[in-house]
Amino acid sequence: MKLGLVTYMWGADWDLPTLLKNCAATGFEAVELRSTHKHGVEPTLSPAQRAEVRKQFADSPVRFLGPGSACEYHNPDHGIVRQNIDLTRQFVELSADLGGSGVKVRPNALVKGEPEATTIARMAEALRECGEFAATHQQEIRVEVHGPGTSSPAVMRKILDATNHPAVKICWNSNPGETVDGSIQRTFDLLSPHLGGTIHIHDLYETTYPYREFFRLLKQHGYKGTLCSESPPTADPVRVMHYYRALFDALVAAA
Repeated sequence: MKLGLVTYMWGADWDLPTLLKNCAATGFEAVELRSTHKHGVEPTLSPAQRAEVRKQFADSPVRFLGPGSACEYHNPDHGIVRQNIDLTRQFVELSADLGGSGVKVRPNALVKGEPEATTIARMAEALRECGEFAATHQQEIRVEVHGPGTSSPAVMRKILDATNHPAVKICWNSNPGETVDGSIQRTFDLLSPHLGGTIHIHDLYETTYPYREFFRLLKQHGYKGTLCSESPPTADPVRVMHYYRALFDALVAAA
């Protein structure tokens, strides 16, 4: 298992050279670049700009995991869903051009007043189309366990089962409420068949999430992907990243 960074809180205000320098200095091996942040890695990049970004990663020990988009597919308005599918395709092309392996997307909610099965079917249809496109570019669609109702592990399993495409995976998000009787085993058994190349983790130094058990289950599962910190803001992220790396290593060793 490898340690990476989501540029959602830490790194949101760093340009790409600063981001790569700080990740390399603190032992963070890879990054998921959250869209709209200062690094500026977006689908609007020209071919020449994409080549330059790819070179920056090639010259760095830090790997590009892929873009972290905000694309979502729950809206009853077909036109809005279509826009999100089209944008997802652009992110897939961007990821492939830069040497990434997938695009993070999300369900953002169950639609109020609409049967759950109807919303799930809409999302699954969109995700299947995105997965088919991603597969032609050797990419994953990574569906973050996210949003009111849709962050429920049972609902996420229904979404992925209904999508039924090998390129569409779950991006585990280490959410509150995933423990049952103090254990994460039941949630892990439910979602682990769909695990993708990235997982989001948060405060490893907190005791409200069973990270020791989670790391042990991942190791037993044979997980080889990247666990990306999406931790709360700090006034001194580089200093905290050093500590985070050490704690990550200790948890992996103890698992």
